[in-house]
Amino acid sequence: MAPAPLEALLASNPLVAHAVVIGDNRPYIATLLTLDPDELKTWLTTHGRVDLSAAEVVNDPQLRAELQKTIDLANKTVSAAEGIRRFVILPVEFTEETGYLTPKLSVKRHLVLADFAEQVESLY
Repeated sequence: MAPAPLEALLASNPLVAHAVVIGDNRPYIATLLTLDPDELKTWLTTHGRVDLSAAEVVNDPQLRAELQKTIDLANKTVSAAEGIRRFVILPVEFTEETGYLTPKLSVKRHLVLADFAEQVESLY
C-alpha cells in the first residue's frame, strides 16, 4: 500500500504538520506524526493545557484522542489490514533546516526512519 493517501488525510488535520506512514515488513501499519507549532499552541490554549512541556505534549491523552479521531477517519478509507493501528508524536519539526525536508518540502523518509528508529520500534 502506498503511504501518500493516508499521509495526506492525516495532514488534513491542522494540528498535523507531517505524517510518515510505515508498515513495510511490519505486522501492521503505524505512523509518525509531527505537529504544527502554531496550531498546537492554539489547541493547548483552547484546551487549557498551556502548562505542558514538549515531552508532556507528545503523551497528552487529550491531544492523542484528538489525533486518534483523524486516524479513525483516515482508516475508514482503507481496509482493516491497511488501517493505522498505532502512532507516535515526534517532538520535532520537519523543516529544511532540521534536514528532514527536501527543498520541495517532501519528507526525507529514509532519514526520518533512521533518526527515529527507536520510536518506530516502540510502535511494534
